[in-house]
Amino acid sequence: MNEQERWLWPAGSATGVGSMPGTDIAETQRVVLGELPDLPHLPELPDRGAGADIIGRTSAFLVDMPVEVYTGRWRIASRPGRDLRRAFDLLDRDLDQLTEQGDGYTGVVKVQAAGPYTMAAGVDLPIGGRLLRDPGAVRDLTASLAEGLRRYVEDVRRRLPGATVLLQIDEPSLPTVLAGHVPTESGFSVYRPVEVTTATDALRELVSRVDAPTVFHCCAPDVPISLLVAAGASALSIDLSLVTALDPLGEAIDAGVGLLAGVAPTSGTRAPSHKDLVDRVRTVWHHLGFDARLLPQQVVVTPTCGLAGASLTYAKDVLAACRDAGRRLVEE
Repeated sequence: MNEQERWLWPAGSATGVGSMPGTDIAETQRVVLGELPDLPHLPELPDRGAGADIIGRTSAFLVDMPVEVYTGRWRIASRPGRDLRRAFDLLDRDLDQLTEQGDGYTGVVKVQAAGPYTMAAGVDLPIGGRLLRDPGAVRDLTASLAEGLRRYVEDVRRRLPGATVLLQIDEPSLPTVLAGHVPTESGFSVYRPVEVTTATDALRELVSRVDAPTVFHCCAPDVPISLLVAAGASALSIDLSLVTALDPLGEAIDAGVGLLAGVAPTSGTRAPSHKDLVDRVRTVWHHLGFDARLLPQQVVVTPTCGLAGASLTYAKDVLAACRDAGRRLVEE
């Protein structure tokens, strides 16, 4: 096995984190496939409203656990209703566009969903309060999500039979869940922290049941890198500017875990040049002390997080800068 075969993607790849601005999935998918030919992703368009947001979209993957919108928040429902049907419909439209525009694609394609702890912190129980307050409900949610994501990955494989599906699990709330900083409804208290071993076991079980290469994404400070590696991460997607302790990241890379390096800002008046992105990636890699030849193979260049808050022009320019940065890493 040569070095590049250790990772799924071609050397010098770039990709997006997930969300994009606007409401036109057909046009957005064309942009993604055009700007990110080596590692495209299925874009998410939260501007479309409830059911397209991270919580609502992921709710469409839950098996036998329907949800609904109540007073502006998602909560567990007694039966599937209009809100869940809308989430299903939006997801189907997106997958249809990926199927049509990705016809014949034989590389790696990335799809995304929120993880169980971000869902548990963002979905309410029928009686009020977050799912996070009930460990049994969190276990049920994790099992439901794992089964739904297994079916989802199989569906994408059927639609793009020549492609390899990379599943991204978004866990932006995981650090606050572990730290016990998720506020209760009243705001006067917080939910008890989840033990690291409990979270590790739950995420490991999810990865095992889905049976697909998995990248964990978290663009918050204090990413629990060691936990995610222990849970079976094939790769980590993080904002490099928020990494203050390099040792856990170095240990993950040394263990062969891929790095989706978030270096391009998600907003601004002008996208960074690809040279700036190359410098940011190389600086961190140099501090870690790894062989420069591995950099373009093990690392994928990405924005720091989703691009839903950017203009479409800026988002397109950022993806192009990430693509060019990846290619530059190979050439030099």
